[in-house]
Amino acid sequence: MLKLSSLAFLVLGFAFFLCFIMSTGDGSYDYFQFVQQWPPTNCRVRNKPCSKPRPLQIFTIHGLWPSNYSNPTMPSNCNGSQFEAKKVYPRLQSKLKISWPDVESGNDTNFWEREWNKHGTCSSRILNQMQYFERSYEMWRSYNITNILKNASIVPSATQTWTYSDIVSPIKAVTQRTPLLRCKSHPTKPKGQAKSQPTSQANSQFLHEVVLCFDYNALILIDCNRTAGCRNQVDILFA
Repeated sequence: MLKLSSLAFLVLGFAFFLCFIMSTGDGSYDYFQFVQQWPPTNCRVRNKPCSKPRPLQIFTIHGLWPSNYSNPTMPSNCNGSQFEAKKVYPRLQSKLKISWPDVESGNDTNFWEREWNKHGTCSSRILNQMQYFERSYEMWRSYNITNILKNASIVPSATQTWTYSDIVSPIKAVTQRTPLLRCKSHPTKPKGQAKSQPTSQANSQFLHEVVLCFDYNALILIDCNRTAGCRNQVDILFA
């Protein structure tokens, strides 16, 4: 009798696991992360140089990501129609080239394709491909992170550092919601090479992304949960 009960428990557990996998693949999610990135940080920490010697000095779109509270990195690569460039061109192309460029390799269309296939397919029951990119552009235009920070005297600097709350506060004041910041560690020089930054910078982190969170329908701003992001009590460089 004990063996049968154990077997039944294992079968039930496996069934729940399958349901979780299937729901993830079908695009089960709780909210959206609208992610804007700071191009100079992308270019500073990657192994290869960016396509343009001087990266854009404005926050650009990284993506609109359906997310779960239990695991914000999921779902991804869901069942659904794959990217079709004709659904973006020509109506949105010029707008997306400004707001959603591939700051690393310069291949904008490939970047849009990757983001739609990985994230957009998971929200296709709410947003079709055209709506997904239109909504993202409107979010970017409505919440200009570059200007919000500039108006709070937070501008790119090679020497100035900021706390997490320094950067969050003006964004929250404008949006009335709590954003999430993500950072990248300061790149280190290989052994034998001279340090290119002061010790204070070496102990800092670079602002990489600003995340605004939206409800299930990608219409209403909500507070973001403080998940993996910038390291606590470590100065932030915005350069």
